[in-house]
Amino acid sequence: MSEVTNTPPISNPTPVKEEKIFLEGPRSRWEELVFSFKVLLEFIRGFRVLHFVGPCVAVFGSARVAEGSPYYALARRMGAEVSKLGFTIMTGGGPGIMQAANRGAKDAGGFSIGCNIILPKEQQPNPYLDRWFECRYFFVRKVLMFKYSQAFVIMPGGIGTMDEFFEALTLIQTRKILDFPVIVMGKDYWQPVQQMMETMLKSHMIDSTDLNLMLFTDSVEEAVAHIQKHALEKYQTKRRMTFKRFRILGEM
Repeated sequence: MSEVTNTPPISNPTPVKEEKIFLEGPRSRWEELVFSFKVLLEFIRGFRVLHFVGPCVAVFGSARVAEGSPYYALARRMGAEVSKLGFTIMTGGGPGIMQAANRGAKDAGGFSIGCNIILPKEQQPNPYLDRWFECRYFFVRKVLMFKYSQAFVIMPGGIGTMDEFFEALTLIQTRKILDFPVIVMGKDYWQPVQQMMETMLKSHMIDSTDLNLMLFTDSVEEAVAHIQKHALEKYQTKRRMTFKRFRILGEM
C-alpha cells in the first residue's frame, strides 16, 4: 500500500450538468443506457483506486471551516488519534474539516485518502492525501465512502454533512450496513439535532434503540474509545480480508 494511486483531475464541468438532467426525469432509452454505463465505469474506477486502502473511518464535515477554527483543530486531532488505531482516514478530499482530518492522519504517520467531487465551483483535492478518487456523481461518491468505512465521524458542517449523517443512520437502522459507530463531535453545535431526535422518540417516529447508534461528544478520547470498542474489536477481525495483488492489473 506504499504506492500512490490517484485518478487524473476531471476539469470538464459537463458531468455536473449531465447529472442534473438525469435527475429531472426520463430521457431516451439510449441516453439512459449510456448514462448507466458511465456510472458503472465510475464505480469500477473507484473500486480500483480504493481496493487496497484497508479499513477506513470516514470523517464528514464542512469545507468552509478555516484553519484557525477550533473545529479544524478538533478534526485534525481526531484524524491523528483514529489513524493510530490502524484505520485509514477517509474524507471527501476537499478543504476545511476534510483537510484537517487528512492532515491529522499524516501528522500521525497514518494513511489518508479522499473521494473528491467535481462541482461547478472547482473543489481541488487537499494536499494531505496519499490517494484520492475524483467522482463525477454524488451518489457514486457516497456509496464508495460508505462501502469502505467501519465508523463515521460527524464534525460540524452544513447541508452536505447532514445528508451524510442521516445516510449513515438510515443504512444502519435498515441493516443495509452493520451497526458501525457514528460519532457526532461538537455537542453544542449538534444540540438542536439531538433535541429533534428526542422529539421524534417522544412522537414514536423512531425507536429508542435508534438513539443508541450515536455518540454525541466533545472528547476525542471518548470518541476513539468508542471506535475501538464498536468498530475495531467488534468487526475488524470478522471483516478483515487479504487480497492478492495482480501485476497484470497494475496492482504491484
